[in-house]
Amino acid sequence: MRTALRMSNVYAPTLREDPAEAEVPSHRLLLRAGMIRKVAAGIYAFLPLAWRSIAKIERIVREEMDAIGCQELLLPVVQPAELWHESGRWDLYGPELARLKDRAGRDFCLGPTHEEVITALVRDEVRSYRQLPMSLYQINVKFRDEIRPRFGLLRGREFIMKDAYSFHATQESLQEHYDAQSRAYGRICDRLGLVWRAVEAESGQIGGKVTTEFMALAETGEAELVHCACGFAANVEAAEALLEGRPRCTEPEELRKVHTPGLRTIADIAQTFGLDERDTVKTMAGSTEDGRLVFFCIPGDRELNPVKAARAVPGVRLLDEEGFEQHRIPKGSLGPVSPPEGAIVVADRSLRHERSWVVGANEEDYHFFGADPERDFTVDVWADLVAARPGDLCPRCGAVLEGARGIEVSQVFQLGTRYSEKMNATFTDEDGQERPFIMGCYGVGITRSLAAVIEQHHDDAGICWPVSVAPAEAIVLPLSSDDEVVQTAERIFETLADAGIEAVLDDRDERAGVKFADADLIGWPYQVVVGRKGLAEGVVEVKHRATGDRESVPVDEAVARVRTLVESQRS
Repeated sequence: MRTALRMSNVYAPTLREDPAEAEVPSHRLLLRAGMIRKVAAGIYAFLPLAWRSIAKIERIVREEMDAIGCQELLLPVVQPAELWHESGRWDLYGPELARLKDRAGRDFCLGPTHEEVITALVRDEVRSYRQLPMSLYQINVKFRDEIRPRFGLLRGREFIMKDAYSFHATQESLQEHYDAQSRAYGRICDRLGLVWRAVEAESGQIGGKVTTEFMALAETGEAELVHCACGFAANVEAAEALLEGRPRCTEPEELRKVHTPGLRTIADIAQTFGLDERDTVKTMAGSTEDGRLVFFCIPGDRELNPVKAARAVPGVRLLDEEGFEQHRIPKGSLGPVSPPEGAIVVADRSLRHERSWVVGANEEDYHFFGADPERDFTVDVWADLVAARPGDLCPRCGAVLEGARGIEVSQVFQLGTRYSEKMNATFTDEDGQERPFIMGCYGVGITRSLAAVIEQHHDDAGICWPVSVAPAEAIVLPLSSDDEVVQTAERIFETLADAGIEAVLDDRDERAGVKFADADLIGWPYQVVVGRKGLAEGVVEVKHRATGDRESVPVDEAVARVRTLVESQRS
């Protein structure tokens, strides 16, 4: 389709100053470039230029989904509570689920995801293994009532997402499609121009035991990653933590109870007694659904990972101030020696061979030194409890892990039968037996991907779009109202459009400096600059926005040169 835009007609109200509300580059530049406008906290209107880029991201996603046999449909944003009660998630999902009632008082929600709806749809229509496997996807609006929306499109409440769901008769079939989706997601990231890593992850509210996140690397990313040259990469919440330099003390010592008035933190204990924080053990408390206390013991220099804690003791919740008062335990002096009756002691496995622990004595202002797990107390569960971090050892090859930050742009899940069993979604297998569908789920954040591209592709002047997702591919900038300049710019502009290049003409009655600034801010990949001085020499200037490279090109060769440059970058 021929694309020929004139800036005099484009609704792109650019801003000269950085908006005070913008915290990250993508948010700042999308606002300044006139691409989005805030409607409410975490909710944005997409103006024409942003919408053009979103359409390109969607096209890339559709092409990759269609290529692996997925079929597109559209599911409702408003979902009946009955389906969520069937899956058990109506109460479990928490306050992020936006609930509402219709005029008859029936409960509904705004869909943050669509597992329930798609499972109900398929269970009512698909009866036999002969209809499997089946993979369906949509590109739709989602809503999650984030407690603190921030970073523009990176942590919004309303967003656009592609979600696919697959249904299988066997685990082998699911694995085959999961791998195909993963490869397609890698291609999507490549085509968007992203530098990315596929990392091991946690499934969160979606569920399932096998999942991979696709992370766009960026300093502004909310996710912390660890990775290794061997190819291992994981979110710190999901990575197995192998701590270097453990154990630190393998010989038992005398158990001593020491008065520690006013020393309530690991830092206090270490500083007062001249210890390294690694030589202490931090104890944190939680409780199970039936009110049983759980003591989590971890190295003093590390942090408890709540996800891993919940994996070790399903249903556990860490205590808040009210919880400590309710259980009457001293927050700053907890430890595994003589814990309250019925308490479960769970310790990080890196401490298994440590024979001398510095721990709280479960008595205000007292600690034990030399506590030995083989002599003085019992650990009920040894588990991986701490968040991994750079400097830990790779669980795959043993090398030292490096760190990075990332933006999650997509994720794939093996759901298994979590939803199909609860929602009685079954098919008849080859032997005539009723069996639950084995399911997979695959999501791409469309609007988040838009922001991730900008986080990786920008400079001080503005956005540096990859051709694949730019609102248009080239802009022609006439620098004066001189007849020859205007006519030459018009001719190049129209010829570019006729040649299949998405072309823009800045025909506004503005100074050259304003046109240059807006062109760099909006980030058109290629700029064709037409000025009197150049025309006097029979040339125009072609600028590559991403690199800043400029070249003088004969007027009659400008279109061919831009076309060559653009086509070399298209995906």
